[in-house]
Amino acid sequence: MVTPSLSRSGDTALLALLARSDDEPPLTIPRDPAREAARRELSKGMYHENEPSWFQRALDAFWDWVEDLFSSASTVTPGGPVGLVVVILVVLAVLGALWWRLGTPRREPTSSAALFDDRPRSAAEHRAAAEAHAAQGHWNQAVQERMRAIVRSLEERALLDVRPGRTADEAAAEAGRSLPSHTDGLRAAARDFDDVTYGGRTATQQAYQRIAGLDRDLESSKPQLANSAPSTAHNARQGAAE
Repeated sequence: MVTPSLSRSGDTALLALLARSDDEPPLTIPRDPAREAARRELSKGMYHENEPSWFQRALDAFWDWVEDLFSSASTVTPGGPVGLVVVILVVLAVLGALWWRLGTPRREPTSSAALFDDRPRSAAEHRAAAEAHAAQGHWNQAVQERMRAIVRSLEERALLDVRPGRTADEAAAEAGRSLPSHTDGLRAAARDFDDVTYGGRTATQQAYQRIAGLDRDLESSKPQLANSAPSTAHNARQGAAE
């Protein structure tokens, strides 16, 4: 252990050594005091002002790693570094051609899955679930349950046949044949259902209110029978003949 007196004496000796002229013989000082004095001298900030920051050191280490990786890969690639560059350019060209040919990947909503789950529920149960979700501000679930209530209600009224694997789009298309005045509303409701369920979008309160209003309108709507149009045309012709 270096005592304070030895440390001070070491500093004095080191300074005296540095202050001596070239024509004077060098002084011999003990090793430990000289090392301690040199360490304190070199720890001063003036000697570290131009050192790189930690970020620069990390960046230099990263580029060294990239250079080593490139060098290792070039040794196993035919043609060395030039062959590796050619391979990289070819891969980038292929990826660019695929991107230009196929375009940016887009997620399109699709209703390939079934509208209902495995447990059958009545239209009233779906409406109650939709209202419960709406009361809590869960508009996605509210829209889903209200669309299920619409389809289940049409099935209960025998306007749609009961088909477990039916999708929202199929239900809207089939229901539009017997309820043509609501075709656009049914398609819009099916689109909202698909956007929320399969398109990754978020429903709004307005979307739920729109589909809930459609549900109420459908309850009081009378279906148009398939033979009603020909009968009407026949009655019109008969009236004109009379």
